[in-house]
Amino acid sequence: MADDSCPSPSGTSPAGISRRRLITTAGSLFILPVIPTLTHAATIVAVRTWPADEYTRVTLEMDSELKAEHFTLDNPDRLVVDIQGLSINATINNLVSKIKPNDPYIGSVRVAQNRPDVVRLVLDLKQPIAPQVFTLKPIGEYKYRLVLDLYPKVAQDPLLAIMNEADQDPLAEVLEELAQNAPPDVPVPSVPGQKLPPVAKQPRAPAAPPPIASEPRRDNRPILVALDPGHGGEDPGAIGRNGTREKDIVLSIARRLKKLIDAQPNMRAYLTRDNDYFVPLHVRVQKARRVKADLFISIHADAWIKPSARGSSVFALSQNGATSAAARWMAKRENDADLIGGVDLGSHNKQVAKVLLDLSTAAQINDSMRVGDRVLGEIGKINRLHKKSVERAGFAVLKAPDIPSILVETAFISNPEEERLLRSPAHQDKIARAMLTGISGYFASSPALARRA
Repeated sequence: MADDSCPSPSGTSPAGISRRRLITTAGSLFILPVIPTLTHAATIVAVRTWPADEYTRVTLEMDSELKAEHFTLDNPDRLVVDIQGLSINATINNLVSKIKPNDPYIGSVRVAQNRPDVVRLVLDLKQPIAPQVFTLKPIGEYKYRLVLDLYPKVAQDPLLAIMNEADQDPLAEVLEELAQNAPPDVPVPSVPGQKLPPVAKQPRAPAAPPPIASEPRRDNRPILVALDPGHGGEDPGAIGRNGTREKDIVLSIARRLKKLIDAQPNMRAYLTRDNDYFVPLHVRVQKARRVKADLFISIHADAWIKPSARGSSVFALSQNGATSAAARWMAKRENDADLIGGVDLGSHNKQVAKVLLDLSTAAQINDSMRVGDRVLGEIGKINRLHKKSVERAGFAVLKAPDIPSILVETAFISNPEEERLLRSPAHQDKIARAMLTGISGYFASSPALARRA
């Protein structure tokens, strides 16, 4: 029945005379002249799109809360969204021009007044999707938001992505061997709205297990460092006086650090986001665990209520309270990223997410402190330190139970001088090189926790 209400459903296969009549009627509704705005009709104040390989997000910002219904159609693939209590305006029409040709999921968008108080969006898709459609209440600078997250029906395997990215890199063979020999009974946490395919495994004959000595050794693979550029997409992070956005700066630093790590003889780096899109905090942790990272580094640029605050900091996880009031405030600010970026809380298994984020061990924290000390010491050679020791607080993004994890606040973007430095490519390179030296020193001094586990 939902299929019959789709406006201009080009490509819909005929299914009887009555169905064709309904489709014709719906098509005529799509081109009706715009109905004058109702007295209390809501207004779209902004539209934004965030295309990425992992998923595309479309956000409609409104001045009041609205209800929306959606359904998908195939042959060809489309997503239809009906927004109630809304009249069309120039802002929502701008959505058509915001769809980029390289968007992996959306080919085009059609917008029309379907009924006097219903605006219909038809998103023509490039591939089948598993959509999430949800609303968010006002927070920060944002008003009410209607969010359309278009995930692929089968998510990209991050291990496969690393191997594809490696191209002719000989280390790719090591990663492929790791993927093929992954234990079949190890559970893999899923990404919200997505179904991760199992890691590829070679078929095993029903014979006795081989002797332990012949099993592939984890320490033969390259060291894998998960780099997590904070914020992204709907969440800009902190913004400096000159309009510098934290999400842009930390992505640039992470990309530079990745190049440096990939150039090392037995190290590789993996980015939890490689472009400007939002990743929920627990998904960042899941991604690092999915690729079996040996180290997790979340990269940020600090902000404070006073512009005089300055210096770099490194944080590790604390299960027993923050080491300072400032660390507690910082952790709360970073943990609020999900509220700003926008997470559909009903889309994933909350119990699984809670277990994942409550299993951090003393060994993980001890190793995190060691690598944190190394990185902090190296950053202190190129920039003033806000604190001369690693601080601890309850950062959600640091709660991988089996991966040493630190959060690096590279500088205060709210400080005009440090904002200027953060914008400098030369200074970004210095930060990346300092972090690499700290990382290398940590792995040279002791085996990684993930390899000991």
